[in-house]
Amino acid sequence: MEKLVISGGRALNGKIMLQGSKNSALPILAATLAVGGTSVIHNCPVLTDITAALKILEHTGCKIKREGHTVIVDSSAASRYDIPECMMREMRSSIIFLGALISRFGCAGVTPPGGCEIGLRPIDLHLSSLRRMGVDISENGGVLECRAPCGISPCHIALAFPSVGATENIMLASLRVKGETVITNAAREPEIKDLADFLKKCGARISGAGQSVIRINGVERMHSSVHSVIPDRIVASTYMACAACTGGKIAIDGICREHLLPVITVFEGAGCRIGIKNNELIINAPEKLSRIKSLRTMPYPGFPTDSQAIVTAMLATAHGTSVITEKIFENRFRHVPELIKMGADIRVEDGSVAVIEGVERLRGARVSACDLRGGSALAVAALGAEGKSVIENIHHIDRGCEAIEESFSLLGADIKRIKN
Repeated sequence: MEKLVISGGRALNGKIMLQGSKNSALPILAATLAVGGTSVIHNCPVLTDITAALKILEHTGCKIKREGHTVIVDSSAASRYDIPECMMREMRSSIIFLGALISRFGCAGVTPPGGCEIGLRPIDLHLSSLRRMGVDISENGGVLECRAPCGISPCHIALAFPSVGATENIMLASLRVKGETVITNAAREPEIKDLADFLKKCGARISGAGQSVIRINGVERMHSSVHSVIPDRIVASTYMACAACTGGKIAIDGICREHLLPVITVFEGAGCRIGIKNNELIINAPEKLSRIKSLRTMPYPGFPTDSQAIVTAMLATAHGTSVITEKIFENRFRHVPELIKMGADIRVEDGSVAVIEGVERLRGARVSACDLRGGSALAVAALGAEGKSVIENIHHIDRGCEAIEESFSLLGADIKRIKN
């Protein structure tokens, strides 16, 4: 096991290049199995979740070659449609392989996914949608056995909630359907559009991605392609919080302005000055942050739930009382007790509302990451805290932040990764 040791109190300054999006790379990697051939994916971040996805691809029979931030997937000889439980439980996003397997083989054998314990995140929307498309699903010993004996049928699917994963699985499963599949109340996240852009390069006929209605007209054949993953908007917000918590000024290169608009508004409301030119964002933090009176997490284009934890950490030392309401997951304030160890004054009401009374300064402490975004929040808080902090269970952070100690060091942080 490894841990991070951070000596805080330094104003961060400098420039950093943004990594590729984990939440975009994972469904695109699953899609390489669905389309066949040899696909080349650039700007793919080096993360443990990516490694887990590549293991699944290799298990199905794909040949993988990894060169830095480029992944080459040859799925020509893929033949297995079952994924062992040990692989499914390595990450929550493993369920995205369900749609890819059904598209490629017409059947799949998977178990419920694992990963961060941030809530139930039920897969009922995935399963009910696939059933509407003609997939028979039964459970045998904890394994979901999925088969389409009569083939996949085109249909109109109205999602009860704009689930990103369900939207992606429907898109993948319907690639070769004879006819048009329509998704209403579809997820609108940038990662959905990035997946659609890759699939369209491979010959898919998809329209409306990034909007609330997506139409997929099935094609008989698809082919491999080359694609570059979009930048990671959640990691960008993490770097922004580093500047905000330390009173620093940093530049983030490789951003997409449109993707960051929901968080930029929040940081500006807290008193940060933000400038964007081309693909570079510069954030200049005030000496003391202002409160955010009320903030709610919402599906895109609302404020992202994945950025909630780092903003909670940021507002722990803001002037006044801030209120954050978590509307997406029911168990996403697990980082709060750890922030309280560092001197934060936060109370959680009804499990979904955090009332943050800003304190003068946080102090270093020994804390533990409970999930990916909460772990990132602890690292951000430690940068602005007085004294030394030790963060344990950093394998959670490694799922989504590429070499966090190297990135923070580039900005002047005193941070080291050490083995227990």
